[in-house]
Amino acid sequence: MVAELPPYYFRVRDNGAFVFRVDTENRQRRIEMDQIAVVNIRNGEIKPHGGRELTPEDLAAIKQWMEERNRLLAYRDIDDIHRAVDYLNTTTQWAQSKATDEQLEAVTDAILLAMHDLRTTLVRKKSERLLQD
Repeated sequence: MVAELPPYYFRVRDNGAFVFRVDTENRQRRIEMDQIAVVNIRNGEIKPHGGRELTPEDLAAIKQWMEERNRLLAYRDIDDIHRAVDYLNTTTQWAQSKATDEQLEAVTDAILLAMHDLRTTLVRKKSERLLQD
């Protein structure tokens, strides 16, 4: 049994996607993809492509994709931060147990500046949150 293709395909790009309507109901039974819109998830803009009118079904599918995409990107953002914490711990272990003097010399200033910048920002943001409460 062959799985049915979805009715829309979203080619992801930096700020959103190009939206294609997928068609397999043609004489050759080939997959045809017709671009119908360009989506910008940062500003919520949906631009029909090539002077076409989007159907209510098109708009509903696009808006659903935008919501799902925003959830995925938010999840990835926090996952990246959790990974950064793991990298900091791994870096600490490396510096303590494996790094040579030359390796430490090559990275120490950059790491210290980045950590200072991060600490300053985190302390300021925490202070702002505490003042709001």
